Amino acid sequence: MEAADQRKFHVLAVDDSIVDRKLIERLVRAACAGDEVAVTVVDSGTKALRVVEEAEVNLIITDYTMPGMTGYDLLREIKGCSAFSHIPVVVVSSEDVPSRIRSCLSEGAEEFCLKPVRLSDVKPHLLNAACRGRPAAGLNPAICGTA
Repeated sequence: MEAADQRKFHVLAVDDSIVDRKLIERLVRAACAGDEVAVTVVDSGTKALRVVEEAEVNLIITDYTMPGMTGYDLLREIKGCSAFSHIPVVVVSSEDVPSRIRSCLSEGAEEFCLKPVRLSDVKPHLLNAACRGRPAAGLNPAICGTA
């Protein structure tokens, strides 16, 4: 796990596939080109909860289907905890199952994206997360119209 600098905008990528974790990390860095961003990548929902408990996280991008704790379970844990319920969660999956999509959205997911994840899937959520309440440290406030 890569530790995040507390002053940077912090994205947590959760996927049991190393290929998908690396892809999400590259997309986040590309979307934030020129801005400081910390990306922590983990391979399970359980590890993701530990990161959220130990560091300030501004956005979670999680796979739906993982062994043990699924992305849906992680979403419910995050949204069910008053200390973390403000964190936006984007769920991604290679399976287009309408009931899963509806369940995730009704539990508070910002969006449900189908894999392969593209830059256009990631960038709007980074901007929205950065603009909630106050611009996150390290990101250009101009993207929120606050400069």
